[in-house]
Amino acid sequence: MYRADIDAPAPPPLEPLAFLQLAGHPLRWRLLCELGRSDRRVHDLTALVGEPQSVVSYHLGRLRSAGLVSARRSSADRRDTWYALDLPRVRDLLAATGTALHPGLAPGAPGAGPAAGARVLFLCTGNSARSPMAAALTVARSGGAVAARSAGSHPKPLHPLAVRVLRDEHGIDISGHRPRHLREVAADRYDRVVTLCDRVREVCPELPGDPPAVHWSIPDPATAAAGGDAYPAFRRTAAELATRVDFLLADLSRPSGTEPVPA
Repeated sequence: MYRADIDAPAPPPLEPLAFLQLAGHPLRWRLLCELGRSDRRVHDLTALVGEPQSVVSYHLGRLRSAGLVSARRSSADRRDTWYALDLPRVRDLLAATGTALHPGLAPGAPGAGPAAGARVLFLCTGNSARSPMAAALTVARSGGAVAARSAGSHPKPLHPLAVRVLRDEHGIDISGHRPRHLREVAADRYDRVVTLCDRVREVCPELPGDPPAVHWSIPDPATAAAGGDAYPAFRRTAAELATRVDFLLADLSRPSGTEPVPA
């Protein structure tokens, strides 16, 4: 799992048939599809799938036990829990399942790159770490095909550890980044808007064209600074963002009008 779960043991190994049986349940498949698009809370999911909370919670528990879904307390409201799909684990299980069915289904076939000219906006509170890191990773990992911007609801100076971790771990220089308020970017059009913290999600403005909104519930690594060496927290955040960005770029490569259809 690329993020810490709440009181979750290490996920068990899953054989291809067991994975298919787990993910192939119609409601669980719908939950996986929704969590593949954005982190969600239970009440978000109940509204999206039209099922009672008790039913949704039961199936989320099954998915968590298998290590397909993780949970994290909200940093905005500790009574809330955000659920996220462990995309790398699901990717690996899908690849193993395909390979088990037929060698010709093994991964490795070339895929389409992200749509050239796509525009992504990343938002967090301070625009000092998570959102500028995500924007820089998006530009770098798309080879410049995707334009990415970032902003915050309460901008503050760029965190030096964000600069250091991208330079040392990913070879990207963000030292020239200027934190900006989300008002400065709200008039432009985007293909995706990604909120990176629970607080800014609540104040994200309506944007021209009503672009698809995605939420990644990622804690602020700067909060670790008070406890000593915060660099490992920034390193983990950068690694999670890199993983998330890769899947976002794959989603941007999907032709318009081919969104997955829930079962």
